[in-house]
Amino acid sequence: MTSLASSPTAVAETARLPRVRRRHVGRWLAAAAILGMLALVVRAFALGQINWAVVGQFLTAQSILTGLGFTLIMTVLAMLLGIGSGVLFAVMKMSPNPVLRGVAEFYIWMFRGTPLLLQLLLWFNLALIFPTLGIPGIASWRTVEVMTPFIATLLGLGLNQGAYTAEVVRGGILSIDVGQTEAAKAIGMTRLTTLRRIVLPQAMRVIIPPVGNEVVSMVKLTSMASVIQYPDILRNAQTVYYANGLVIELLLVASVWYLGVVTLLSLGQMVLERRFARGRVRRQIATAPDAAVPKAEGAGA
Repeated sequence: MTSLASSPTAVAETARLPRVRRRHVGRWLAAAAILGMLALVVRAFALGQINWAVVGQFLTAQSILTGLGFTLIMTVLAMLLGIGSGVLFAVMKMSPNPVLRGVAEFYIWMFRGTPLLLQLLLWFNLALIFPTLGIPGIASWRTVEVMTPFIATLLGLGLNQGAYTAEVVRGGILSIDVGQTEAAKAIGMTRLTTLRRIVLPQAMRVIIPPVGNEVVSMVKLTSMASVIQYPDILRNAQTVYYANGLVIELLLVASVWYLGVVTLLSLGQMVLERRFARGRVRRQIATAPDAAVPKAEGAGA
């Protein structure tokens, strides 16, 4: 028995009904409110007491470019130290040796549990605890001469980053199927060789995205080193506006450079993620249910 809703008469009657488009009143009101607030912000910056000519002038000032160079140098060196120490302590934390595992857990607990600013201040004032560094009777140096703002910033940022990277690397290693490790052990590979040749190359797909985010964060974290006199871009911008009083203009100059560097690093991160995801995409296509093997000609149905 044909239902009333599916009968030809009911279908024809439904087709003749006027179509009323749904009105999203709340959506339009929210969009109008957001655009209104955005217009007020743009108006405040455009018509406020900001000297945009000064902003353009100081974008390429020597002191600002020097600070940008120090920021980029510290970002690269601190991330190298952080990634190196992160891989080392991730392996130590997964070691069956209880001493190595305990040292790694203490390191991660200590550097993740204290503020970065506090660590920078401790490194910079290390001479108050250890007046000299070195081996007594053989070679020693005054700590105040060794622990310069550059060294203190490098150790503070790098070792702090290593504690977070260690957990990222450990998560990437744990994402690899344990069967591959067992197969490598069965053919005589050592634990370190298996880690270097099999586990880490595959774990990079999981490790790259969070480490890329940490590189972006490191660019901005270098600004904290201005409290220990490291001459990064923010520190140099502050030095300039202390002299000429153009506070907002110099802060906008620093903001423009930070945004530019972060944008370039984000694009590089996207390229790396696509590169390390290529093999996985091909495997997903090859194992998809719809990717059936075509029949040979003449095969029966």
